[in-house]
Amino acid sequence: MSGGGKDTTRSEEFKRATTGVLRALADCREVQVAFQPGPCGLAGKRARLPLPTRALPPAEIARLRGAADSLALRLRHHDDAVHAARAPARREARDAYDQLEQARVEVVGARFMAGVAANLRARLADECEAEGYDRMTLKDQLPVAAALSMLARERMSGEPSPEAARRVLNLWRGTLGEAADNALSEMAATQDNQTAFTRAARKLLAALDLAEAEVDAEPDNNDAGDDAGEQSGQQDNAPDGEGQSESDADSTLGAQPEQMDGQASDDESGDDRDDTATAAEGEDRPGGPQPRRERPSVDSEIGYRAYTRSCDEEVSAEDLCDPEELTRLRQQLDQQLQHLQGVVAKLANRLQRRLLAQQTRAWDFDLEEGLLDAGRLARVVVNPLQALSYKRERDTDFRDTVVTLLIDNSGSMRGRPITVAAMCGDILARTLERCAVKVEVLGFTTRAWKGGQSRERWVADGKPRNPGRLNDLRHIIYKSADAPWRRSRKNLGLMLREGLLKENIDGEALQWAYRRLLLRTEHRRILMVISDGAPVDDSTLSVNPGNYLERHLREVIRDIESRDMVELNAIGIGHDVTRYYRRAVTIVDAEELGGTMMKKLTELFDEDAGLAWARAASERSALVA
Repeated sequence: MSGGGKDTTRSEEFKRATTGVLRALADCREVQVAFQPGPCGLAGKRARLPLPTRALPPAEIARLRGAADSLALRLRHHDDAVHAARAPARREARDAYDQLEQARVEVVGARFMAGVAANLRARLADECEAEGYDRMTLKDQLPVAAALSMLARERMSGEPSPEAARRVLNLWRGTLGEAADNALSEMAATQDNQTAFTRAARKLLAALDLAEAEVDAEPDNNDAGDDAGEQSGQQDNAPDGEGQSESDADSTLGAQPEQMDGQASDDESGDDRDDTATAAEGEDRPGGPQPRRERPSVDSEIGYRAYTRSCDEEVSAEDLCDPEELTRLRQQLDQQLQHLQGVVAKLANRLQRRLLAQQTRAWDFDLEEGLLDAGRLARVVVNPLQALSYKRERDTDFRDTVVTLLIDNSGSMRGRPITVAAMCGDILARTLERCAVKVEVLGFTTRAWKGGQSRERWVADGKPRNPGRLNDLRHIIYKSADAPWRRSRKNLGLMLREGLLKENIDGEALQWAYRRLLLRTEHRRILMVISDGAPVDDSTLSVNPGNYLERHLREVIRDIESRDMVELNAIGIGHDVTRYYRRAVTIVDAEELGGTMMKKLTELFDEDAGLAWARAASERSALVA
């Protein structure tokens, strides 16, 4: 007992000390630090660190200190807006871009702090050993993002990489090429200027054919001392995937304005925005004045389209696997989330009490017909000539509500995020059903990796340029609005099925859920989206502009929010969705999803908000009539 108490005290003291150091390094007292199972993460001013054990061996202390220092330096030296301004759309390129920025903040932040530098070196060495870098004998065994971040870290800090990674890194050094080597040197020279560093990072990705090269019309005035990185047009013709190299070769810097006048929605605020404004819009291009790149083909200016829709499917969850497997998956879901279910259930009960309190019955009395008012029978007993009194319950707008939960079923949600999303959807449906609010749970993914039948048909047709969306959609109905929870309970276990989660094409999924809501007769319609990243489909992005799917998602969101027929909300898991949705919140990890969902719904069902929405719906109905 006493030994356990000492261990607990030691662990709590370590957590308090680590929290204090993190806030001091970040130079921000408002940082909220949570110690929870799982990997570390950062969202806004909320930091998440792995939960320490009671024993706290030295190796674990070193890892936790390194993780805390890493998050603190990112808070202090990183600007999300500048970073997002040049973030590439393709997943592999975006991962490398993010890790390059993390290497920069750690090198810059640890430059004059030997203790912090030692913690970060120990953490990096531990990660290299855990990933087995010392056993790798081929270049392709080391992920591109890890290789580039370590090479950039070497160039910026002047220190060698951990011993475990040196052999496989040497295989990378000889294959980079002169353009990539120059980009690494530029990154080292501009490490103190994030804007200039992001430009150099994009040059590195373009040199390795991971992302499209940028076009810079003139130097950015904000990048003092960054003239070396402003040689515009040097790498403007690097292709970003299949089907674009010919167009890029044809479109030199002499493109005419008339040829570059399409897709007004892609640059709706004009070309004179600075980096911060560009980041707010989330465009995949540098900020500041610049000409647009010529589109690969006139066809691409038509807008978003699908190459074929014959391979898409809208399917019920029970049709994707047999009942025995569905039962087994549901049992697996219950077992994994026994500890979480109690916490979320408490929040759900709190939401239920709040909703039921707003559904207080209202009655009209002294009517000539309706239900007999037993409370006024005494008047008839006293005076038999007194007429009987009747009452009738008033209709309330509260019950006339439907909620749709649209869950991202992409591969990046695999593991803890999709498990928690499934359980939260289950508890949400059960809670709102008790309150006479109908709930629909939907999921979206693709039928295959790398395009499936759509890409096969495109290849058979001779690979026409700019084909549009080039993958087979799979939209899954886990629970329809009219189906009772008890009949759909097993379906939510399907999210744990191996091989189900693939790519995510958010724009069309959002349109699908929106159309289903419009067919409902309820006056109030709420759509809540749960996602962990931007839309990504490698097959589509390899033969279309890099921001093709993201631009379409923005157009769909803009259309839904402008119509005011549906209340659109979003929750991002480890990904900032506020740059897409007007009403959105970002959480650090999946453990916070249940509480965040209940909080957002409580806000939506606030009495004043509900009455305002009911009045607005009535006004719209009157106008339509």
